Amino acid sequence: MTNIIALIPARFGSKGIIKKNIIQFRGKPLLAHSIDYAKKSSLIRDVVVSTDSQEFALLSNKFGARTPFLRPKSLAGDSTQDYPVVHHAVKFLEEEKNKRIDYIALLRPTSPLRPPNLIEKSYELIKNNKLGTSVRSVVPVKQHSYRQWFLDGDKMVSAQSNIFESYNLPRQQLPISYFQSGDIEFIRRSTLNNKSVSGDYILPLILKNKDLFDIDTYEDLKS
Repeated sequence: MTNIIALIPARFGSKGIIKKNIIQFRGKPLLAHSIDYAKKSSLIRDVVVSTDSQEFALLSNKFGARTPFLRPKSLAGDSTQDYPVVHHAVKFLEEEKNKRIDYIALLRPTSPLRPPNLIEKSYELIKNNKLGTSVRSVVPVKQHSYRQWFLDGDKMVSAQSNIFESYNLPRQQLPISYFQSGDIEFIRRSTLNNKSVSGDYILPLILKNKDLFDIDTYEDLKS
């Protein structure tokens, strides 16, 4: 049987919203929405919250997730990237149960309003493409990357340099551009061997623009 776990990263520290991962949103703590989402999937064998906070751990347990470890403080800083967090959790869980994990569904608490069946759709995508190293949810964007700029001193430099004056192309000639959402990343276990949660063959799970919802500010909580 394929061993798929849901991993919910929920560190204590946050800048924009204090204790963001457990703030109340639509009647329950923010991270509880991701826990409930994972528990509804018949594919998920284990729902685990990776946190450095005993308070967060107890709340996670209340809503049905496991917290078999507390994340080291060294993996809970503002600049900590996803790979060491996921690798730490997977290593612990495989040693705990003496069983290899096949896939990891990374569900961020800051995306509590996911469309249904993203775990199932992600699994189908990667199961049917042996080259796929991960799946990432994305939405089409209106602010096209070909029309984005960086500042280089007092002048502007196009964000895209592989096409001559890409910023002057008619809209009809622009390829569809996508923005990554925080709804789901579905990771093949072997991808972690290259110290990455993405790998070099990322499959798109395309969502609708109306589905893009991420909580960064107190204003977002009013939605």
